[in-house]
Amino acid sequence: MGEEAALADPEVRAVYVASPVSRHQEQAIQGLRTGRAVLLEKPVAMNYGEAVSITEAAEQTGTLLGIAYFRRLFPKLIRAKELLAAGAIGTPVLAEACFHGWLESEERAWLRDPALAGGGPLYDTASHRIDALNFIFGAPQWATGLRTNPVHGLGVDEASSISILYGGGVQAQIDVRWNSGVRRDELRFTGTKGEIVLNDFNGPMLRLTNEQGTQEESLPSHPNVHYPLIENFVAAVLDGRAPVATPRDAIQTDWVTEQVMQASPALAEPQQ
Repeated sequence: MGEEAALADPEVRAVYVASPVSRHQEQAIQGLRTGRAVLLEKPVAMNYGEAVSITEAAEQTGTLLGIAYFRRLFPKLIRAKELLAAGAIGTPVLAEACFHGWLESEERAWLRDPALAGGGPLYDTASHRIDALNFIFGAPQWATGLRTNPVHGLGVDEASSISILYGGGVQAQIDVRWNSGVRRDELRFTGTKGEIVLNDFNGPMLRLTNEQGTQEESLPSHPNVHYPLIENFVAAVLDGRAPVATPRDAIQTDWVTEQVMQASPALAEPQQ
């Protein structure tokens, strides 16, 4: 069934937009304007302006729009948020995240095309980590960053470093790259009286170190990491609840990404 036929079918109540980022604005707004609830892949759009237009379309039509930031439902991230709110490490002052590895596989080669993807790991893997920190600390107040492409010579960034300032003076540093021979997937919160470490971020372990010593908890995610998000979205459609990642929350990541794109020097010309 094609797009037009699906949106004309009265049995279709919701659509999942998982196309390249360049098509998100068009397809999400089309779905919303036909009254279908939309679950939209991340990042929301190619830039912050497009992300705002999708959000406004949802608000104007009164139609449900959820964003697929599934890590908000990681039990260990929810637990970290609870611990931070309870003052388990004192006042949080620093958050550090990274996701390092080698170039994306050929099966996802569209991620290397700036016209389709917008950016490389900045858009692909940093977006999840920016959103996770927004989930913890709220809307970012300031952001900047640097993009480079020194090894593979792509048209998109192959490495990006991001700095964010949150309320209360919390600083965040995120580094993502496709040019590291060492795989890393780390998330750490430092406070005035301890730290919370979620390494690997996609794994089950949470380690809390504070004045009482060190404690570890195993909080595995669902075997299908996307299942809780789908369950949450279906419940939102059926029960009228807000999804875990609302559009106004989710587009804060697009705002951060845009600050990085504007602050960073132009990338080197792609290798021929």
